[in-house]
Amino acid sequence: MKVYEIQQFGIEELALVDKEIPIPQPHQVLVKFHAASLNYRDMMMVKGSYNPRLKTPLVPFSDGAGEVVAVGDLVTRVKIGDRVCPIFMQGWINGEVEFKKARTALGGDLDGCLREFGIFDENGLVLIPQHLTFEEGSTLPCAAVTAWNALAVSGKVKKGDWVLLQGTGGVSIFALQFAKIFGAKTIITSGSDEKLERAKELGADYLINYKNEPDWDKKVLDITEKRGVDHIIEVGGAGTLQKSLNSVKMGGHIAVIGVVAGKGDFNHLQIFMKSIKVHGIFVGSREMFEEMNKSISENNLKPVIDKVFEFSDARDALKMMETASHFGKIVVKI
Repeated sequence: MKVYEIQQFGIEELALVDKEIPIPQPHQVLVKFHAASLNYRDMMMVKGSYNPRLKTPLVPFSDGAGEVVAVGDLVTRVKIGDRVCPIFMQGWINGEVEFKKARTALGGDLDGCLREFGIFDENGLVLIPQHLTFEEGSTLPCAAVTAWNALAVSGKVKKGDWVLLQGTGGVSIFALQFAKIFGAKTIITSGSDEKLERAKELGADYLINYKNEPDWDKKVLDITEKRGVDHIIEVGGAGTLQKSLNSVKMGGHIAVIGVVAGKGDFNHLQIFMKSIKVHGIFVGSREMFEEMNKSISENNLKPVIDKVFEFSDARDALKMMETASHFGKIVVKI
């Protein structure tokens, strides 16, 4: 089988190698991958900026979708022919995240999905919603579960809540779609008017171009009549956190997910002066994944895919992620 490996850091250094197709043990499942999707973490992993001490060789990409082609003798959760996704953390089935569970992430601690076949424990798989293609299913394990955890689990979003979404990457677009399912009012930011118009087509209520409105936190307060938003999908990190603290209401909720905006300073006094709940979101459990998939099926939600690359062009997919020019998800067809 063909497998991409990180042997040396760098997008151009990503190696395509041949390996034997593995044979499943009693509780294991062999998955033939049909698609893998990219997250910002994957690009950082390949470049060496996520974990410079990463143990190599390593198969990158946490997210993939495929079909079950062989099962061990004791497997009961799935059968041959099922369409499945591996979960992001193979050891996080339910409950709270713990250190041991967090050390089972695909594409980091364990080999990921940028390969033709993969072996997984039966407990580390979920069924793909029936109305989704393999390409669409591959977008779910990291970005969608993160957005679901941020709003449905951590945020307990409800009808009429205000949700602020930063940017138009995978997590933010999934969060926009979930927010609309829950009946929330949404504000989305981007540096591109074209992307904002696409977000509007998906149901975004208010649009802010942060290049035209660098003080976008003031605009958020104007939109909400000085009240502030209930929830923020914070993907910028330290570079945008101060404006998020300004934008959230008293007692509001900030789900901290990414670090794409780089370094910055923020006034931590606001966190307790405004009783703000700041919650780091590190994807989610299999239980969350399955709850999310139920909602996706009931609402016929379709993931937003910007571009699908061929398997041989996986490096070009990473370069697209590096430019941040995408809207929604980037997928590699296998």
